[in-house]
Amino acid sequence: MPTVPAHEMSARAAAGREVYARNFGMVPAEAERVMNEHAGAAYTREAFEAAGGPGWQGHHLTDRDRSIAVITALVAQNVTDVRLSTYLSLAHRTGLDEEALTELMVLLTAYLGQPYTSLAMEAVRRSADPSSSAPRTTP
Repeated sequence: MPTVPAHEMSARAAAGREVYARNFGMVPAEAERVMNEHAGAAYTREAFEAAGGPGWQGHHLTDRDRSIAVITALVAQNVTDVRLSTYLSLAHRTGLDEEALTELMVLLTAYLGQPYTSLAMEAVRRSADPSSSAPRTTP
């Protein structure tokens, strides 16, 4: 599916595409291609419009703050796949190491319960050691 040239997007969608590119660690056109492949063009356009708004463009939260918020929201919904890994990578790039993310999972356990956070903790450990291919188990 072809990407939309930035000059043909709204300013908000173009800003959102930049956010996704930064979060994915790739150039904007590649981020759009990946999003289109996985979710379709209509969804991608809406996601870019949303990411171009105050949540990701505001000045009172850092990308570190945003990654903590998104990680928390994903864990609360038991999302531990590549979507969580994307934001764990962003967290690492913004200075959160495995110890900080472990503290976050321990904190979240008190509010969300162990089943969701134990699976998320496995993703945290994998993100700290990408060469790890340990099987997924639940304590």
